[in-house]
Amino acid sequence: MSDHMNLFSISGRAMSAQLVRLNTIASNLANAGTVATTKEGAYRALKPVFTQVSDAPGVSTVKVDQVVQSATEPTKRFDPTNPLADKDGNVWDAGVDGAAELVEMIETQRQYQNNVQVLQTAKTLTLDTLKLGQ
Repeated sequence: MSDHMNLFSISGRAMSAQLVRLNTIASNLANAGTVATTKEGAYRALKPVFTQVSDAPGVSTVKVDQVVQSATEPTKRFDPTNPLADKDGNVWDAGVDGAAELVEMIETQRQYQNNVQVLQTAKTLTLDTLKLGQ
């Protein structure tokens, strides 16, 4: 492998990207139950956009290119007792699909855990290889 990108840096970058993904999911879940007075003011879920980072043919990893708002629209709900209700008694619920966020959280956790396992296996193999030379 190249000096620039080895197994440890590939997995490390992937873990870093998954950490950003997990942080956006946490933010989305924390704001899932919020309401706003306007559609524009309502919270919209955040999603990281990944790009591929290549060092050589067959050697690549990912990085977070940007974090964008999702296309999930806030929903209008009639709740005249809410202090944030407009003159017609409506509030706007956050544009967050809680179930989808939980599924994505599980997937992110598994991908992070897979990269931890890759690093542990690489470490064990490296140490076992060094012991051969003794």
